[in-house]
Amino acid sequence: MAFMQEIETKLQKGISVSTNEEIYFALLDLVKEKAAGKVSNEGKKKLYYISAEFLIGKLLSNNLINLGMYDEVKEVLAKNGKDLAEIEEIEMEPSLGNGGLGRLAACFLDSIATLGLNGDGVGLNYHYGLFHQVFENRRQKETPDPWITDKSWLNYTETSYPIQFGGFTVQSRLYDIDVVGYNNRTTKLHLFDIESVDESIVGETIDFNKEEIEKNLTLFLYPDDSDDKGRLLRVYQQYFMVSNGARLILDEAVAKGSNLHDLADYAAIQINDTHPSMVIPELIRLLQERGILMDEAIEIVSKVCAYTNHTILAEALEKWPIYFLEKAVPQLMPIIRELDNRIRGKVSDESTYIIKDGLVHMAHMDIHYGYSINGVAYLHTEILKNSELNNFYQLYPEKFNNKTNGITFRRWFMECNPELSAMVTELIGEGWKTDAAELEKLGNFVNDDKVLEKLLTVKSEKKTELKEYLKHTQNMEIDDNSIFDIQVKRLHEYKRQQMNALYIIHKYFEIKAGKKPERPITAFFGAKAAPAYTIAKDIIHLLLCLQEVINNDPEVSPYLKVFMVENYNVTLAEKLIPACDISEQISLASKEASGTSNMKFMLNGAVTLGTKDGANVEIAELVGEDNIYSFGEDSETVIARYERGDYCAKDYYDEDEDIKKAVDFIVSDELKAVGNAECLERLYYELLNKDWFMTFPDFKEYVAAKDRIYADYEDRKAWARKMLVNISKAGFFSSDRTIDQYNKEIWHLC
Repeated sequence: MAFMQEIETKLQKGISVSTNEEIYFALLDLVKEKAAGKVSNEGKKKLYYISAEFLIGKLLSNNLINLGMYDEVKEVLAKNGKDLAEIEEIEMEPSLGNGGLGRLAACFLDSIATLGLNGDGVGLNYHYGLFHQVFENRRQKETPDPWITDKSWLNYTETSYPIQFGGFTVQSRLYDIDVVGYNNRTTKLHLFDIESVDESIVGETIDFNKEEIEKNLTLFLYPDDSDDKGRLLRVYQQYFMVSNGARLILDEAVAKGSNLHDLADYAAIQINDTHPSMVIPELIRLLQERGILMDEAIEIVSKVCAYTNHTILAEALEKWPIYFLEKAVPQLMPIIRELDNRIRGKVSDESTYIIKDGLVHMAHMDIHYGYSINGVAYLHTEILKNSELNNFYQLYPEKFNNKTNGITFRRWFMECNPELSAMVTELIGEGWKTDAAELEKLGNFVNDDKVLEKLLTVKSEKKTELKEYLKHTQNMEIDDNSIFDIQVKRLHEYKRQQMNALYIIHKYFEIKAGKKPERPITAFFGAKAAPAYTIAKDIIHLLLCLQEVINNDPEVSPYLKVFMVENYNVTLAEKLIPACDISEQISLASKEASGTSNMKFMLNGAVTLGTKDGANVEIAELVGEDNIYSFGEDSETVIARYERGDYCAKDYYDEDEDIKKAVDFIVSDELKAVGNAECLERLYYELLNKDWFMTFPDFKEYVAAKDRIYADYEDRKAWARKMLVNISKAGFFSSDRTIDQYNKEIWHLC
């Protein structure tokens, strides 16, 4: 085989006598060579997707699949006594993102390359990422998460820019990671670093001197923002990212023939959330430096930049104090003031101004001076138009549009669940790999007993694989014949891991009272809490305390167990998602913009238990009410309650004995015996006196829905039909579809 000769040439010996590490680095080199051979910058107009996060995950298998080499490599390695899965374990997972925002950006880059579009990602080369999560005394501890080694997917480039801050200048360095499309072109993820970065200023924790900008600028994603030094560092990071990106964009446009007056014919910039918002004034500044007057520079930039909104949470729409920007990037403030004055001159609604109360509202700048504003699920976009951003919608109705999120099926089906994807290919052919809508053909098999039985068998095999993996990596003892009920995502109160925890307590009491489930239940959690997000860390502490108490209770543990995986990341997601039976998507209606784990789970045959929130709404419409378990108040009810301001958690606590009993258990002697009283009591009082994301109003329906889904699971044939329907309807959520819509309706790439 050609591959065997190529790899043995690199190894300078046989595969069978090489170590896994030697084989990994040989594969790394080979894949990079193959990817480089498909690099293309064709097309007059180019997209630049600027994002603070790109949660790309490990790349070896994904790139092998997209290059069409995966099966051959796996076969050759097996014939030589080597296991590709073991070799993959050597790869360090890039620490370039946190949650759905970053994973979405990674999926989008894959689809851009797969569709053959001319587009690159632009971000920062974080050395330690968000953090590596360690559980110590049943609490989250944050440690550095290094991933950059002498040989990695990073490619050094000659591109470098001097970036000026208030009072000093730093020198940047661009590193590229190849983004390999499926049977198509290779594009780039551009990651800017600072040449003076100094990893030695970080010790065993994530604490470091936040004022040494020349040394710390690219060390961590989202530095701790509990103090002004951390928040100011975020401003430095964001400007560094967009100033480098803007210079690269202008240089590439000029190299293609642009005179910069026609920049919109050569470049489209997608601002992913508010982190890259300063690209607007920075581009205006750089265009002025190159001789273009202010009026025209603003007009040009307003035709180039588009904005994706990912949230309706007010605290997530960044607002920076003026004095932060005056200190870090004083050169931008005259431009931002001019942009604000122009809005004030033509708009009477003060709520839409860019500068208010001493703060610069980044999203407002994006909306006024971008040509497109999109939400990321139908419900989310409607809420933006009708409620959260209605003041802007009244000004610019033509700018608002929806682009429901998607995921790349190459990674989230072909790579992490090859058994199921092979079964699908056997049933309906190869077409679904490039046109996910063809998964609809699986609907022809919903009454085929052999297919349903095979589907259950594959799911059982993935559950056993997860059991073995977690035993090996995290020393967890899991019953693979139990129901796998999984909630894995960023830890935030609006995602309501706390409601799931209260159900677990409720079920614990039921089992104690003799009401035992027909089949054992294993509740999995995986999540990181932002270092400064105290209540989120308290929820993690509660879950770890429940894990300790329940799993060691001989009366309860045969029927219910709780496991919180440590350091949840893409690698763990690729193990958990294919094994899942029940996908927990229980955010408070109106708060989750979209969600993408819900899509990954349904694609892999899990059944959704969810609120009427984000993309859950579209999932429900696609699969039908018999194939999803929806519960809880709708977004209109929730929004109206917030507007009235009349929610009182204590009323629900006083009136519902189940809620009271579950909440009181948080501060019980049993939990305090294994936990920290201060953490548990703080969470208890937060729920009792605030419960800002309204756990209690949905709790009764949540309990009923969970009990119903557990009971329905026992009809295995009916459950298999639900699984198959979910897989067959997942095609809509392909990121290829999403990116095609972005291009046709926003970017208009040549």
